[in-house]
Amino acid sequence: MRILLINPNTSQAVTDLVADHVRRQIDGRADLRAVTGRFGARYIASRAASAIAGHAALDALAEHGDACDAVYLACFGDPGLFALRELSAVPVVGMAEAACREAAASGAFGIVTGGTAWDPMLREFVATLGLSDKLAAIATVAPTGGDIARDPDGALGILAHACRDCHAAGANTVILGGAGLAGLARRLEPQAPCPLICSVEAGTRAVLAAAMAPAAPAARPMPMESLGLTPALSRRLAAP
Repeated sequence: MRILLINPNTSQAVTDLVADHVRRQIDGRADLRAVTGRFGARYIASRAASAIAGHAALDALAEHGDACDAVYLACFGDPGLFALRELSAVPVVGMAEAACREAAASGAFGIVTGGTAWDPMLREFVATLGLSDKLAAIATVAPTGGDIARDPDGALGILAHACRDCHAAGANTVILGGAGLAGLARRLEPQAPCPLICSVEAGTRAVLAAAMAPAAPAARPMPMESLGLTPALSRRLAAP
């Protein structure tokens, strides 16, 4: 099996962090190719950055998506997820969707993530999944995911406090959301009052399952002409 991992921000360090974590988890069950956004924000912490990241993800799919069995959109918030599914011939798994669906299977859940702007954005995303009734709380912390990736030790205390807040609000499980938080769930578990879900690991489980038993691809959109896009993306949009 071949999995294409797309990090739609422009931080190669975050791509490397997530790819290393995913490779350890898949343990030789699939070949992983990890690519980084060609343009856009270093780390996504606003609506504008998320919109640009969706374009970068489509660009990466068009450039690298022809020789894979599944695509892993490795960014919490899943920018461009539904557009990627529209253009992809193979399953596309979003980190945030995978983590939310896994958490919702155990009842009410909370989300802890870096960057205060994510609270309303994630509430809207959870609503698109039809899971708002399962969302007990979102707790954002001031450091962005990029900040946490650079200094995970310095963020453990504030993340643990946020997990406790989610549990107090009624969460049975808490998602640690974000590529920059890869691997921190295990370190925080001794301080957490409920089970934690690493969003990176939830996405990996989902993309492995999708690659092994792919569903029918989404209906293709009508072919369209375009201007100013990369040749690969222009061809993908124009294909019948």
